[in-house]
Amino acid sequence: MRNRVVAAVGSAVFFVLAPGIVAGLLPWLITGWRAEPVWPPLQVLGWVVLVPSVAVLVSAFVRFVVEGFGTPAPVAPPTKLVVGGFYRYVRNPMYLCVLGAIIGQALVFGQWWVLVYAAVVSGAFYAMVHWHEEPSLTRNFGSQYETYRAAVPGWLPRLRPWQPPSSP
Repeated sequence: MRNRVVAAVGSAVFFVLAPGIVAGLLPWLITGWRAEPVWPPLQVLGWVVLVPSVAVLVSAFVRFVVEGFGTPAPVAPPTKLVVGGFYRYVRNPMYLCVLGAIIGQALVFGQWWVLVYAAVVSGAFYAMVHWHEEPSLTRNFGSQYETYRAAVPGWLPRLRPWQPPSSP
């Protein structure tokens, strides 16, 4: 129980520091804290992207606590490989949701420079996953991660949820 409480607190702090800054504060700083006139259907599309992105992001953070007994932060990683919830469809739902939140804000507030920022962030996310996370997960979880990686795409979600092989 204590480990879950520590993981929950750590995840909450990391949520504020990482996606809170990358998908919240920095887009607002780019916009100069102002909205531009936007074609209403684009604004609606922005909200349709933004709101579910934030909801799924919160769900993915919770999954790290309840399933992985850790946090998404590299300094306090999970002790179990997280493969449930939205991780059954795509390996990187957090990164996709952060990008969705950024793109949604660009559309809602009519700030096209935020789309440029989203492109830069997506490059940084790809590099982080490719050069740090995948090698680290392979070292920490070995064949379990390799099986998962072979079955679940990194960036384009599956249509049907992946079912992990049952343990004997």
